Amino acid sequence: MAKKNLGEMSFLDHLEELRWLLVRSTLATIIMAIVTYFISDYLFDQIILGPIRPTFFTYVWFCDLSHSLGFADSICITELNFIIQNTEMEGQVNIFVWMCLLAGFILSFPYILWEIWKFISPALYEKERKNAKLFIFVSSLLFFLGVLFGYFVVIPMSVNFVATFSVSDVVKNQFTLESYMGMVKTSILGSAIFFELPIAIYFLTKLGLVTPEFLRKYWKYAVVLILIIAAIVTPPDVVSQTIVAIPMLIIYELSIWISKVVYKNKMKENV
Repeated sequence: MAKKNLGEMSFLDHLEELRWLLVRSTLATIIMAIVTYFISDYLFDQIILGPIRPTFFTYVWFCDLSHSLGFADSICITELNFIIQNTEMEGQVNIFVWMCLLAGFILSFPYILWEIWKFISPALYEKERKNAKLFIFVSSLLFFLGVLFGYFVVIPMSVNFVATFSVSDVVKNQFTLESYMGMVKTSILGSAIFFELPIAIYFLTKLGLVTPEFLRKYWKYAVVLILIIAAIVTPPDVVSQTIVAIPMLIIYELSIWISKVVYKNKMKENV
């Protein structure tokens, strides 16, 4: 099936389509941010600030895991010795707005994907355009899995590490609200973007910019990088580092497998 003739649209027409894509995506984010405003108390107290409490799900699970493995309370987290304080006049207002926007972006992500798909679909084959629902579903699933991974794994491990690390007993931890929220945003969005790696590899392989041989060649470097990231965001124990590293390694292996499938199909089409 031939591709749609992209010459039907001028460069300015493409820019206009892109502009409206950004406008609609921004409006969707703002609308969902307004929705989160009505549950802001729960959003901040129970969700965003949840990982600073020893009763958080991840800490409880780690303690249960410690007992199951016969480590007693060795990896139990029963106390987090720090406080979070606001030091700016408009600090809490700014944080409130930006975190609502972040929540709005996360909730509206499937719609934003749909807008992106509509923008790129004219350059695809008819068969590929029929896979819109699958693309939206898989991309959204990976994105939300990344958000959950960042929230339930990366953030608690990071909080525990900075709360327990000290250069001296004289120094007490008093973190600013801005720095904590910055860590939350970085951890969640960073994990969500990393979990989109299979989708990125799919399109890069389709474009001929990446091959499975290339990904396999640099597999060792990817493993080292992932282990370094896991070591940075977790306490210095093997269990925590493994819990963070394994899902990231699985995502990378999944990306290699997807690249192999796409590359093989591409070779068949060129025969």
